[in-house]
Amino acid sequence: MTWETTPGTGAGASLATGQRSLGDPDLDFPLWPPLTAGCPRTSTADVSYPVELDYAYDQADPARLFAPAGATDGAPAGAPAGARGGLERWAPLLPPLLAPGLGEGATPMVEIRPGVHVKDESRNPTWSHKDRLNRCTTSAAVGVGAPGIAVASSGNHGASAAAYAARAGLPCVVLTGPDTPPAVDAFLNAYGAVVLPVPWEARWPLLRQVVERLGLHPVSNLTTTHTGHPYGPEGYKTVAYEIFQDVGVPSAVFVPTGYGELLFGVWKGFAELRRLGLAQRVPRIFSCESAASGPLHRALAQGLPAARVTVAPSDAYSIASPVSGYRGVVAVRGSGGRALTVSDAELADAQAELARAGLWTELSAAAGLAGLRSLGAQAPDDGPVVCVSTSSGFKDRGTGTHRTAPVAPEWAQVERRLRAAGLTG
Repeated sequence: MTWETTPGTGAGASLATGQRSLGDPDLDFPLWPPLTAGCPRTSTADVSYPVELDYAYDQADPARLFAPAGATDGAPAGAPAGARGGLERWAPLLPPLLAPGLGEGATPMVEIRPGVHVKDESRNPTWSHKDRLNRCTTSAAVGVGAPGIAVASSGNHGASAAAYAARAGLPCVVLTGPDTPPAVDAFLNAYGAVVLPVPWEARWPLLRQVVERLGLHPVSNLTTTHTGHPYGPEGYKTVAYEIFQDVGVPSAVFVPTGYGELLFGVWKGFAELRRLGLAQRVPRIFSCESAASGPLHRALAQGLPAARVTVAPSDAYSIASPVSGYRGVVAVRGSGGRALTVSDAELADAQAELARAGLWTELSAAAGLAGLRSLGAQAPDDGPVVCVSTSSGFKDRGTGTHRTAPVAPEWAQVERRLRAAGLTG
């Protein structure tokens, strides 16, 4: 197996230099191969510590990277044509982007109330934030010369991985659950993925076997507590970069949280902006988990690096996670934020508010706004806040089951329906 040994050259090339342990920041490792099983020195049988990527920050050109759109046509010098609509826009501060993109990123910010903005990640190519992650993880698979990729996913991650694998010409195996929504199953199959619905508890053990026996590159978790792929959360940093370009440094960011990769990426992106001298502070980062699980909430409450919990029934399947990872602890503590949990009812209320604002979101994707709403009078009021919305309502389990009752083409029947909607006197 071979891999790229240098991050490349040129103004648009990656400045990534290596991998660093989150369990012990004094431990570092080469950039290649990606340590998909976490830090080999600090991890134990009970807790797996992730690694993150380090960069030659002193070689970055912040003024050019974060120039207003139009100053450099929205892309840094040396970036490929069309870079404004993809992660190439931020290539120096990302792992080498060796797989072709799909125009991911550059998603809109929608102000739904005065000072409350929604970062709408459903506008990505496969309608979720996972496209930012999978552009980086598929690039890693290309970099190591893997014959394909494998992922264990309830929906968004698998759909995105299948799309980016197809774009790169790689086979993709998706281990999903037996109750995957039919629309998501169709999404996966559309990209030509090998879809394997199995019992939830069997996904990770089978993923390890697929990786070991077939040599496929894992783009999701392999370990006891969550580490995930080290390159993936780097793609999520670009959410923070884009928020910064739109509103500067907000007072707080509310993030739907399953395993905590997006949470960590948003925190790290703002931490890099501070390191580069562009921001004076990092916003408070609030994790917003399903109350049906909440492993990060438990880990922080008990002073643990990660926690395991029993998952209660919930329709928020994308964020109802049985295990957390240390990345989430780093993000919440490092930003002075908090870990919040929200019920399905609170998620539904937030989803309805987003719909009234014209945004159709998955139930899990409404967790950021639900978290903000749950704080009531304690919500941050010292500047704008951003709620990340991660995915489209297309991904919900009930999507496609509702049918509006037909109406007879007679005015009396039409008027009755209009009156019920409050549209006639």
